[in-house]
Amino acid sequence: VDPVPFDKEKPPGHVRFVCVSDTHSRSDRMGAIPDGDVLLHAGDFTDLGHLQKVKDFNTWLGTLPHPYKVVIAGNHDLTFDPKLMQEIRAGKRPMFWAVRDEEAETAKSLLTNCIYLEDSETNVMGIRIWGSPWQPWFYDWAFNEERGKPILDKWNLIPEGVDILVTHGPPLG
Repeated sequence: VDPVPFDKEKPPGHVRFVCVSDTHSRSDRMGAIPDGDVLLHAGDFTDLGHLQKVKDFNTWLGTLPHPYKVVIAGNHDLTFDPKLMQEIRAGKRPMFWAVRDEEAETAKSLLTNCIYLEDSETNVMGIRIWGSPWQPWFYDWAFNEERGKPILDKWNLIPEGVDILVTHGPPLG
């Protein structure tokens, strides 16, 4: 890995990654995003996962010049976590009542301008990228697992030989 400042010319044979996260439905107000070959977004692209906000994020992604955009969900992208959405609809998570009627089954299909990863892998320009939205429990938000065996089971899905691991929370912390 050779870090190259974003304002410098990329040397031949290099791949430039641009990493962002936690845009929370404000991606349209972020200003200029550095150019690169691959944009990695490590989750929380919405505040609560409202489908219109997912559509807005997808539209924004479509305006970016990066040939590849790789995205994972974060703990705020509630509609991407089917188990959580079932609990919200059953009244078990009253703090998230604002998304109870959202069609969670369609959320992922709205991301047409990127490669969405959820415990899965893609190969971009010969580089293996694994993405996972899971994180240790944090106040009952999306994609939370208890520390210990439950979260370890998620991390054990990460295959050997991955070049880039994209997670919303630290896999070892």
